[in-house]
Amino acid sequence: MENQISTKAEEAKLELEAVIGFNDIILWDYKKRELIARLSLHKGKIEDLAFSPNDLYLVSLGGPDDGSVVVWSIAKREAICGSPAAGLNVGNATTVIFLGSNDEMFVTAGKGTIRVWELDLPNRKIWPTECQTGQMKRIVLSITMATDDCFFYLGTTTGDILKLNPKTKLLVDTGPAKDKFSLGVSAIKCLKMEELLVGSGAGLLVFCKSPSYKPLKKLQLQGGITSITLRGEGHQFFVGTEESYIYCVNLTDFKETLIATCHFEAVQDIVFPFGTAELFATCAKEDIRVWHTLSNRELLRITVHNMTCHSIDFMRDGKSIISAWNDGKIRAFTPETGRLLYVINNAHRIGVTAIATTSDCKRVISGGGEGEVRVWQIGCQTQKLEEALKEHKSSVSCIRVKKNNEECVTASTDGTCIIWDLVHLRRNQMILANNLFQCVCYHPDEFQLITCGTDRKIAYWEVFDGSVIRELEASLSGSINGMDITQEGVYFVTGGDDHLVKVWDYNEGEVTHVGIGHSGNITGIRISPGNQYIISVSTDGAILRWKYPFAS
Repeated sequence: MENQISTKAEEAKLELEAVIGFNDIILWDYKKRELIARLSLHKGKIEDLAFSPNDLYLVSLGGPDDGSVVVWSIAKREAICGSPAAGLNVGNATTVIFLGSNDEMFVTAGKGTIRVWELDLPNRKIWPTECQTGQMKRIVLSITMATDDCFFYLGTTTGDILKLNPKTKLLVDTGPAKDKFSLGVSAIKCLKMEELLVGSGAGLLVFCKSPSYKPLKKLQLQGGITSITLRGEGHQFFVGTEESYIYCVNLTDFKETLIATCHFEAVQDIVFPFGTAELFATCAKEDIRVWHTLSNRELLRITVHNMTCHSIDFMRDGKSIISAWNDGKIRAFTPETGRLLYVINNAHRIGVTAIATTSDCKRVISGGGEGEVRVWQIGCQTQKLEEALKEHKSSVSCIRVKKNNEECVTASTDGTCIIWDLVHLRRNQMILANNLFQCVCYHPDEFQLITCGTDRKIAYWEVFDGSVIRELEASLSGSINGMDITQEGVYFVTGGDDHLVKVWDYNEGEVTHVGIGHSGNITGIRISPGNQYIISVSTDGAILRWKYPFAS
């Protein structure tokens, strides 16, 4: 009986390990930009890493499923020893730091645990000593070591700072007594003479001194602070936030300079204005951003709080950006200033999911979550509903309009693509497939369509009768979410849940180039006018610019 139970327990453990999987630590050569080694031992998440001062060792902390601390030899690229990171009756350790001048001593901290570790290299062991904080129980978010190794400081979820001695393992002081840091001390860095830089979860950056921890200088930044990195002696430092901002701050005047910014939510759509590759627009969650293509600089941001923008398009004349929102409204903004031009209220019942404009700038075609396709007449001061086309049974995912504005095609997650007559406002043709269509494109000759979706195939269709011409296997894993075709119709690009950007020869139906760079599912992809670049966007907030592989 005991054997049966132990066998089942072992099977369950093996199944759990198969589900969680082993995560690698990747060691890179910074100068050469090369991968040196993959270190694999931890199951599931890896919480934190720390290099020893002379780069002899690397310490890694496993997540809740693993719970171990491992010391690695950098020269031999192998594990020296490991141990459970925290005791049985406390939570998980989440942060680790080495002493500044000792390769064989480091500190770990987390939920109710603060430990100083010593490496015993001859015996391949690490020995922990629990730090004594008395009645005080804290969850540690961040850790920093004093320059002389006399003290280390811990930032906590309750917004106070603990100062401990690594030699005696005792609590020296805590603070501030009043006005604790809102949403916790998420980042902390020690300068000289007990001076500290403290970043809070509410985005407040503070310069203070131990033992009072009262703010001597402070600065409000955009988004909760996630990291502080010193430049040189700390005369200048960089700050990263949850909302994807990187600031450079001078210590003397405590003024910030924005270095870089990007989306911090999944990017839903990407579009170029007609005829120019200099600019492009993206939308993610509650904002639309206009970017300068060559410098990667953000030129304009339009924010509608607590809403989600699903799709965007430029009017052909370049005078407005038309956007589709989850509150059922269509909003138009100026691309230079971001001023709101007009709002079409109650455009769709279950949010607006797709949008397209005609080349004469007189019409907007929108698709909704309920499956309706609506044609809007846009005047100087008026926006009038011309027709509601009720054929789709599920949300509309993509709309493309023919060059002469007499026809458009809509793709839907109900497994249909419908070609609409925009003159008589009726259905011309329907394409049916066992597929949740994500994207559709007209070939520039406009006799054929190409579609992609969750069946991982690219299908070519006749516009005239909706018959399938051929199907290509586009991906081994996951949906194809984005697609665009060149103005000449010779090549097209796709991107999807396999994180790969693929360039295809239209006639041959073969992949010519593959781009590897995304770490999230690709949600949209466009070729710039003039075929200079390919821009792809993904669920991790990334915008990647690729060089178009063929001479334009």
